Amino acid sequence: MKRRLSEQQEFEIMKIVLDKFLWLGFGIMAFGLYQMYSVGIQIGLSWMIAGAVILLIFTWIIVKEYEIIR
Repeated sequence: MKRRLSEQQEFEIMKIVLDKFLWLGFGIMAFGLYQMYSVGIQIGLSWMIAGAVILLIFTWIIVKEYEIIR
């Protein structure tokens, strides 16, 4: 028998998961900034773009899951 989560419990779990996406995206972008400084602009920029893509996925999940109206 499966237990169903309340809407509040589901929201709390989703916040935890999406918070990890946020930290991952900003961490990758910070690493890209470091790479731009130490190695070269092209390599660092590719890391920055990867971090931005993760943050865009984060935004897409939030809009899709919680039907935020613009």
